[in-house]
Amino acid sequence: MRKTALITGAAKRLGKAMAIHLAKQGWNIAIHFNTSELDAKRFCEELTTSYPNQQFGIFRANLSVMSEVENLFPQVIPAMGPVDLLINNASVFEPATLAKTTSDFLERQMNVNFRAPFILTRNFARAFTSGVIVNFIDTRIVTNQSNFAAYSLSKKVLWEMSKMAALEFGPNIRINGIAPGLTLPPEEKTEDYLWKLAGKIAMKRPGGVDPILKSLDYILNNDYLTGQLLFCDGGENLGQTNE
Repeated sequence: MRKTALITGAAKRLGKAMAIHLAKQGWNIAIHFNTSELDAKRFCEELTTSYPNQQFGIFRANLSVMSEVENLFPQVIPAMGPVDLLINNASVFEPATLAKTTSDFLERQMNVNFRAPFILTRNFARAFTSGVIVNFIDTRIVTNQSNFAAYSLSKKVLWEMSKMAALEFGPNIRINGIAPGLTLPPEEKTEDYLWKLAGKIAMKRPGGVDPILKSLDYILNNDYLTGQLLFCDGGENLGQTNE
């Protein structure tokens, strides 16, 4: 029997890359989206054409609206059956220092980046007796830089929740995190943007998506791994070099 993965934010960028990667391995994919409906439909059609013996579906939810988050599994389960893997990938990444963070801005960052993964993690554990959850954190959690204050705080809290959930929901549900660094440039930037930043980290280059996919495989294939965070960031969490 084929396994099923639900990936939030799966219509674009890293979420899409992980969906393709898992589909190649025989997984059914539940593609979550919010505003990217056309992209999600096209992607679902591409996967269905490429892998006609597997099951693919698209499911909309605004992750900043908790009632829609609560309704995501009730959409997915009747259409796809039990979910074996939840990847909390979707996030909002917007700059603001502590002093410039408004209450509404803070609420949006916390809702999408922490509260939605919290609810989905909890609901996964309520609905299924076994499985794997992968939460996307960020290498920024090791620093106290405040240029993305609300975002960074939301990811710090998400990681603390991931450890707590790994302890509570083990042994049959494993929960781990991946902390990317210089993976993909922001949509308005080019690859040159990442290369400039990469000059100050240990590996001196952006990682791209391949190291993330390898980290995902490692988590899935190591059934004794839970409550762990893989810093897939080229050493960015170590700090900046002196060069």
